[in-house]
Amino acid sequence: MTSHSTAKPTIALVGLGFGAEFAPIYRDHPDVGALVLCDADPDVLNRVGDQFGIEERYSTLEDVLAQDHIDAVHLVTALPEHGTQSIAVLSANKHCASTVPMAIDFDQMAEIVRLEEATGKNYMMMETAVYTREFLHCQELFNTGVFGPVTFAKGVHYQDMEGWPSYWNGLPPMWYMTHAISPILRLLGTRTRSVRALGSGRLPQPRQALYGNPYPAETAIFELDSPDISIEVSRTLFQAARAYTEAFSIYGQDYGFEWPQLEGEAPIHYVLHEAGVGRGRSIEALRIEAPDRADLLPPQIAGYTRESVYSDGSHASFVQGGGHNGSHPHLVHEFVRSIVEDRPASVDALTAANWTAPGVAAHQSALNGGERVEVPQFQRTCVAESDTRAS
Repeated sequence: MTSHSTAKPTIALVGLGFGAEFAPIYRDHPDVGALVLCDADPDVLNRVGDQFGIEERYSTLEDVLAQDHIDAVHLVTALPEHGTQSIAVLSANKHCASTVPMAIDFDQMAEIVRLEEATGKNYMMMETAVYTREFLHCQELFNTGVFGPVTFAKGVHYQDMEGWPSYWNGLPPMWYMTHAISPILRLLGTRTRSVRALGSGRLPQPRQALYGNPYPAETAIFELDSPDISIEVSRTLFQAARAYTEAFSIYGQDYGFEWPQLEGEAPIHYVLHEAGVGRGRSIEALRIEAPDRADLLPPQIAGYTRESVYSDGSHASFVQGGGHNGSHPHLVHEFVRSIVEDRPASVDALTAANWTAPGVAAHQSALNGGERVEVPQFQRTCVAESDTRAS
């Protein structure tokens, strides 16, 4: 990757609804030179700018990209625009972070992978699920080998999208499933090869109009690169009376981890003891609170693992503190440090594509009645195929 180090980058935060959560974190990060804000709604732009003392403000992404002094852009914008906007940011020779998913089109994913390599600029998909305190705790245990050989894993994301912006109306559930699959793929250090998926339920005809999707829910079984392991992912967006959760579970021969049924509860850890006299093995179930990992962050932003802009709890993603279980300051820190240290981000373009494409392929399978669909295998042109499998 060509050199693109910046001592203290100027970063533009684009989209200040959910994106406002990140404004004070960037503002206070010791390695950020300056923060710039952008939103199409002038009232929102000025309210957030005034609240956090950010003077430089723009109303369009095009205005941001025209500014030579802006080094990086963090997109927190409408889901269908992520692909085209990320391509525009990288094409403007700026580093790019984007909320999930990376894109909803295989060609756009491939172009982002190509542009990251061609421009030498960093791309990072801001996947909250692999920076939650629960995941960081599970990963630490997993890396010690305590799980033993893994037998099975599953991910779910249940969320009711009634009343959300119009582009969510009838969205194919699997297009927005990275929160459910990325923790598993990161732990196993692998990617998907193929998928078989089925839709469930039926959307009313008007709700199918935007995307041609008939399903409020979809469930998929993925074949992985890793031998002998398959994983299950389920996703709901409408017509399911289930409280919000983004969850994963992974079961090894000797140890298991299971996200709680309800947000706010502690995860369940399953510990194998000596085999019993009767049927089955002795497996103890323990609820263990995941430790906060503010120690991994600069002191200037460490408090944001527990503090939230949306402290009134009006957004379900923030009620756990710090946004998505403490993940937001970790995401900001990783993106900023990847720029300063002139290295790929932890969820770079190749990783993001390999975490996003499975959902697009799964929806294709569901539309075809569960037909097996191959998941595209993305790679950089200068990296051998064998070197990309763990991305």
